[in-house]
Amino acid sequence: MIRIGILGAAGYTGGELIRLLVNHPEAEIVFANSESNAGNPVAEVHEGLYGDCDLTFTSEMPFDEVDVVFFCFGHGKSEAFLKEHSIPENVKIIDLAQDFRLEAPGNDYVYGLPEINKERIAKAQHVANPGCFATCIQLGLLPAANMGLITEDVAVNAITGSTGAGQKPTATTHFSWRMGNMSIYKAFNHQHVPEIKQSLRQVQGHLDADIDFIPYRGDFARGIFATEVIKTDKPLEEIVEGYKAFYKDARFTHYVDKAIDMKQVVNTNKALVHCDKYGDKLLVTSTIDNLLKGAVGQAVQNMNIMFGIDEAAGLRLKANGF
Repeated sequence: MIRIGILGAAGYTGGELIRLLVNHPEAEIVFANSESNAGNPVAEVHEGLYGDCDLTFTSEMPFDEVDVVFFCFGHGKSEAFLKEHSIPENVKIIDLAQDFRLEAPGNDYVYGLPEINKERIAKAQHVANPGCFATCIQLGLLPAANMGLITEDVAVNAITGSTGAGQKPTATTHFSWRMGNMSIYKAFNHQHVPEIKQSLRQVQGHLDADIDFIPYRGDFARGIFATEVIKTDKPLEEIVEGYKAFYKDARFTHYVDKAIDMKQVVNTNKALVHCDKYGDKLLVTSTIDNLLKGAVGQAVQNMNIMFGIDEAAGLRLKANGF
């Protein structure tokens, strides 16, 4: 069994991670850390776990009793935590924050997108889990980059559910503001753009184009739906062949021949991608569940790869349906 510790276990990602791991055939949660909820039953915070989980939140962090630790912190807190705490070298780390996603001198974290880094993840001691928007958008663009098609600026629009903003209520996440509403934020300046460009550069070998990304807040709880527009003269049939070839061995990412919708992936670790062509404009659509393939589902997928077990263990989840 893989012995697991979870830091920041009381938030949305912590709750979803526990939901996956209590049903994982080869996982044992040793501790679920939360300073603010220490002593409280996990199911009283994550109420969907009533009857499934008898864990209690703890302020303790017995790192010598685990094989891997998941960091479910807010952005910027992982790096600060590691400056103040010592984790044994043999304990693997999967960080869900953005602190270590970008390559830099001294950063040994492997970027955890299995569709392009599976072999590196398998050998990694530390993994930086991709961002939710970044995952969805990259999976729409990477096959095009593999064909050398990202030569001009790419227009990207994507909408996300309220869970993407975390569990703590804010002015733009509470129900009365979000319901029946829609808005943009961080236009052209979203924090996930650098990691998207890093992966495109990795696959294409170079990148001389910008990603013009406009994010939207949506009137729903979970999911991301993205459109990416690429200028190219390449025939659609060849592009589709390239997309299918790129994802032929991907366990959770699938090219779909007809138009996709977000409901097909919510509550699953799947990503769906589809292409259409309008003149010299290639329209790519991609969709994921922001909490699963965009966060903890992908983190568990990475854990499975790191420990050499079935990549899909604990992740055979079904979509909502109708």
